[in-house]
Amino acid sequence: MLILRSSPPSPFGRKIKIAAALLNLSDKIEIQTTDTNDPSDTIRKQNPLGKIPALILEDGSVLFDSPVILEYLDALAGGGKIIPREGNPRWDALRLHAIADGIMDAAILLIYEKRFRPEEHWVAKWTDYQDEKITRALEVLEAALPALSDMPNVGHIGLACALGYLDLRFEGKWRAKHPKLVAWLDNFAAKVPAFEKTKVH
Repeated sequence: MLILRSSPPSPFGRKIKIAAALLNLSDKIEIQTTDTNDPSDTIRKQNPLGKIPALILEDGSVLFDSPVILEYLDALAGGGKIIPREGNPRWDALRLHAIADGIMDAAILLIYEKRFRPEEHWVAKWTDYQDEKITRALEVLEAALPALSDMPNVGHIGLACALGYLDLRFEGKWRAKHPKLVAWLDNFAAKVPAFEKTKVH
């Protein structure tokens, strides 16, 4: 049995759960809730960076972070399922995945700024910098929506989780200016039941 160390709100952990469902691997993975802020949590021994998600393999070795775990799960399922093997489809999927991860990274930094620093130490220049990354990425995606295939790839999974995280942490404010992305996410959710099942309410 594989063990996934994660936390329900984590968009990176959510990617793994959705990918596992698409690849019919969910029954091979035990999910263990992790608190990265707790110094006594074993995540710091399993991943020296203390980050989630981390996947503990049956031999005790650990894979991190989400792009590596997704590669592993795709290979475990036979390869070429959620990560195209070659050509433009591969690069398109990986590029979209990178954009999605960038949105999530910037969003989490915005959360951490308020969670870990007192208000008098908040830096507007820093938060604006992160917010602009998200804004630019959403504008690019709204202008050129990624085609959603019958079997979503890592880029599609990543984008859905990024948008879901913006809903969770920022009250879905992105939706007002991006109607095409809203429709895209609705389509993804209809195709992939695991998206709703992994949602934090």
